[in-house]
Amino acid sequence: MLKTKDIMTMDVITVKPTTTIEDLARILMEHQISGTPVVDDNGKLMGIVTENDLISKNSRLHIPTILRLFDAFIPLGTSRLELEIKRMAASTAGDICTKKVVTADAEASVEYIATLMMEKKIHLLPVTEEGKLIGIIGKKDLIRAIAGEASE
Repeated sequence: MLKTKDIMTMDVITVKPTTTIEDLARILMEHQISGTPVVDDNGKLMGIVTENDLISKNSRLHIPTILRLFDAFIPLGTSRLELEIKRMAASTAGDICTKKVVTADAEASVEYIATLMMEKKIHLLPVTEEGKLIGIIGKKDLIRAIAGEASE
């Protein structure tokens, strides 16, 4: 049975939290990747940033709905508005990355990884060991593993 360590990409393109948005976009384009882990100087995983994060940074601001109840005005969705303003004002990868990252263990089965990616609706899955990034699995890695198993 294939494990994460058998199919993961070990030579991972990463960025630092201080990487500018412009440099991040350039890195994604140059390497033709859809996202990258954000790591500190010691290789500790700090977050993950994707094309969607860059796109949402440049999207329009959603103004919250205002509910009028009696003579009071109650804004709905103000916490979302604050998050959107922070994201739009972001200037570094650390500002826009997802900090609560779903990760995998190198010994996890490919079936577990596939299930995790489908259930959590994620395209990139960092592989960590004691909090440090050791690899990454993308959907293409899973498809290659499935194709390899089918040909055996």
